[in-house]
Amino acid sequence: MKKDPSRSVRSFGAAEPERDAWMRAALREAEKGAVAGEIPVGAVVISPEGKILARAHNRSVTANDPTAHAEILALRGAARKAGNYRLTGCRLVVTLEPCPMCAGAAVVARVAEIIYGTPDPKGGAVSTLYRIASDPRLNHRAAVTSGVLAEECAALLTSFFRSRRKG
Repeated sequence: MKKDPSRSVRSFGAAEPERDAWMRAALREAEKGAVAGEIPVGAVVISPEGKILARAHNRSVTANDPTAHAEILALRGAARKAGNYRLTGCRLVVTLEPCPMCAGAAVVARVAEIIYGTPDPKGGAVSTLYRIASDPRLNHRAAVTSGVLAEECAALLTSFFRSRRKG
């Protein structure tokens, strides 16, 4: 598939092994969500020093809360830990491309970069359907890196939905 240069993503500079380790932490969270019957999406927030500040998985079903996406919960946890809603210099690492709500929250939190695994063709809001994180009309922009452990992230979602259709 030919890349559209107008839809390209960029890397903020984290080394590939480091990004992979962060995504593996997000995948572990996504697996926890799947066990709980949630759509398996996991997220971690990484400090400017490269440490995990917060981690979460989807909890919309179990919490009866449409805003309980992994990204929102991880951003909330990181903000509490940092003592500031602005997470300047932090990275949001998530297994699935963020939706408009989560991309907007990342912009409000002023994260430096959004790193995601697999695109979301039906709701992706940082590269696929919308480009919220890089929209020049907003007061903050985040770098976007896609495709980190994409096959593993996609396989987890595919397996989850396949098992739901069988049951």
